[in-house]
Amino acid sequence: MKEIQRQIKTEYSDGFILIRPYREYDIDNLYEAARESINQVYPWLPWCHPFYGIEESSDWIHSRSSAWEDGKEYSFVIEDAATGKFLGGTGINEINKTHNYGNLGYWVRSSATGRGVATGATLLTAIFGFEQLLLQRLEIISAVGNRASQRVAGKAGAKKEGTLRRRLLINGIHQDVNIYSLLPDDIHPR
Repeated sequence: MKEIQRQIKTEYSDGFILIRPYREYDIDNLYEAARESINQVYPWLPWCHPFYGIEESSDWIHSRSSAWEDGKEYSFVIEDAATGKFLGGTGINEINKTHNYGNLGYWVRSSATGRGVATGATLLTAIFGFEQLLLQRLEIISAVGNRASQRVAGKAGAKKEGTLRRRLLINGIHQDVNIYSLLPDDIHPR
């Protein structure tokens, strides 16, 4: 018997920001935002390195639809809901379908930080994960030195569960990380 696939909602907005899947026309916008943000993002996310090129933006965006279709990763653009300006990216990856959890990540271009963009995107991405993917847990892993990411996790209502030693290899250095979790009740209190 053929499995019936349900249609999932792919755009979420809080009126301030919108998250949506990547599209072909985002290549230049992603490139521009990444280049602007190298000094702030590269220490924590090695993909945003000093030699980041337009072809990397193109490759990333062209890989998103197959990752989505395979159920491996769900990546979103964060954009200004009023102007459509590209503000950064968010998504869910490392999905464990046996235990219904995944990893939630985010980054915001340097010129848009400090305005609640990452917190809003985290909440919208979590709602997507809980409502559309039916996940029961989302984890946010942040290098101990990445205070900005930890502030976002806390403002989004994620609970710090502890520190994992040498959990990530970032730019050739093993890093301790703080692990945070979000559960559906953290987003939609009963």
